[in-house]
Amino acid sequence: MNLHNIFTVYLKELKDTLRDRRSLMSMIIIPTFVMPALTFGVGKIAAGVVSKAREETPAVMIVGGDDSPGVAAALRQDKKLKVVPTAADWKQQISDKKVRAAVLIPAGFEAGLKAGAADPVVIYNYDGELKSGFAVSELEKFFRDLRDQTVTARLAERALPATLVKPFDLRRENVAAPEKVGGNLLGGIVPYLIIILCFTGAMYPAMDLTAGEKERGTMETLLCSPVARVDLVLGKFLMVLTGSLSAMLLSLTSMGLSAMAAGMMFGGGGGAKLAAAAMQAKAAGTAMPMIDPVGLLGVVGMVLPVAVLFSAVIFTVALFAKSYKEAQSYVAPMVFLIIMPAVVGMLPGIDLNARLALVPILNLSLVCKEMLSGIWHWNYIVLIFGSSCVYAAVALTLAVKMFNREDVIFRA
Repeated sequence: MNLHNIFTVYLKELKDTLRDRRSLMSMIIIPTFVMPALTFGVGKIAAGVVSKAREETPAVMIVGGDDSPGVAAALRQDKKLKVVPTAADWKQQISDKKVRAAVLIPAGFEAGLKAGAADPVVIYNYDGELKSGFAVSELEKFFRDLRDQTVTARLAERALPATLVKPFDLRRENVAAPEKVGGNLLGGIVPYLIIILCFTGAMYPAMDLTAGEKERGTMETLLCSPVARVDLVLGKFLMVLTGSLSAMLLSLTSMGLSAMAAGMMFGGGGGAKLAAAAMQAKAAGTAMPMIDPVGLLGVVGMVLPVAVLFSAVIFTVALFAKSYKEAQSYVAPMVFLIIMPAVVGMLPGIDLNARLALVPILNLSLVCKEMLSGIWHWNYIVLIFGSSCVYAAVALTLAVKMFNREDVIFRA
């Protein structure tokens, strides 16, 4: 093994790769812009949709309530609700989104309230529909207020204190730092994106440096050079690894900058005190990070052996192809094998343990999620990093062996 030869092959492949538009897209352009697009593009659109839905006064129907004119009149006077005439097909109209919800006021409701008991009020809605959910929230608030007013009036009639039914208040305050809140919120999607981008960053250079070389007829020229096979394969492999790592580093840098900008624009993490601190940081012109920077550095370290694994596996698989198109048909299905464990790592309730720490990709997704949330289980971190290094070493050894087999390179 000659380091000078490896570096020479690497530089040659780097120059060739930088001329390939597909490789540049997967290595540089997509990783750089995917996080800003998600943060400020999709996020802004989603926030706009929710804001617009909140501004709309939802149309609701009152079913029944003929003998409860006071409640019906109060509902019609509520400025946050638009009560429309009741139709016979009111359930179908909710399903068709013509109205957002309906409230069934049982017979004798007001009389029951005065007597001390009333049948339950039923709210009908369209589960999962955003505007219907807002309508339900307003209706529930209306009837909660009505219930509280009724209780207060009954206590006043009996000269009893209001604290009899509400002896204390309950408040909730967040004690986590904004970056931990942000890391907990983004900890599922960020490792998923990094894994996918790390894989796709290696995919196109690997196919071009193996099947692409065969298709152009330049593989034979390389093999006839005085450079040892192991130097050739390691030089090419380093180029594939560069593609994977560049995609990972650019995506992390882009994500970090986007998170800091989002912290300034959207007020950092949750909680009243944290929101106030975020506003102070914004007024001072400083950034309040939504993700722990130390966690990002930890993610970089954990991704390194996985990037080696991806690069070696894709390189080996693409080596069997005789053309670039054939290589795509081999490598493209591997994306789904990568996505599945990455998605499992996003699911709630999946906690890291010794057994899952040995499952490739899934272990990376889980440990990165914890790191971004500020949780550092060093025993699992060491186990995952060590196992990933072993998998990467095995994959790289296999890549070198396959490149030394002429029946693989010149497969008929």
